[in-house]
Amino acid sequence: MDIKTPNLTQDQIMQILNKLYEGSVHGIDKVSPPIRSLSDSYTQKFPTIEKAAHSFIKYQVAKCTTSGFIAGLGGLITLPVTIPANISSVLYVQMRMISCLAYMGGYDVNSDQVQTLVYACLAGVSVDQVLKHVGIQIGNKVAVNMVKKIPGEVLTKINQKVGFRLLTKFGTKGFINLGKVVPVVGGVIGGGLDYVETKAIAHRAYKMFILEDFRSDTTDSSDDVSSEQ
Repeated sequence: MDIKTPNLTQDQIMQILNKLYEGSVHGIDKVSPPIRSLSDSYTQKFPTIEKAAHSFIKYQVAKCTTSGFIAGLGGLITLPVTIPANISSVLYVQMRMISCLAYMGGYDVNSDQVQTLVYACLAGVSVDQVLKHVGIQIGNKVAVNMVKKIPGEVLTKINQKVGFRLLTKFGTKGFINLGKVVPVVGGVIGGGLDYVETKAIAHRAYKMFILEDFRSDTTDSSDDVSSEQ
């Protein structure tokens, strides 16, 4: 099923992401608490960040395929560009999941660097090669400090890649294909693809912000982040 929407530009996509990120970090009144509160509700229950992250991811992936929750968010996120409410809501849940994992990992979610890395994770844009090109080696449990040193021009390059990737995904002719982005099957959003996509995003976020591994993702999912350990 195709939904007619205004033609999107890369700038408009970045405006959408910025608005969603603001809500993700600071929360939405009477709907979702700030990231700090959400993170604390998990980290205070588990002995390690890894176990807290696994539990959090398991719930978030399930939530992103629940039509009732998505419908409840519809209209509460005021975006600068009109896109279907269920699509913006799924993006919000996915971005909030990434942001919370970044916070759990000790990253400053209010920094431009972390915000850009969250976007890259959401869009599936690899950042390791971009960082290596400017002499930044991220790994070996020093990622938090190295991320702070990413210069503005590198953030711009990554954001451009993010905008292009999402522009390609959403299409440039003013259509968003719900059959490909958020299929509705029997009243459940994401009858298959949405679950798979959200799980893949969770894997990337866990790898980046909990394991501090910024290498390009591969098909190796030996550390399945969707199940508790």
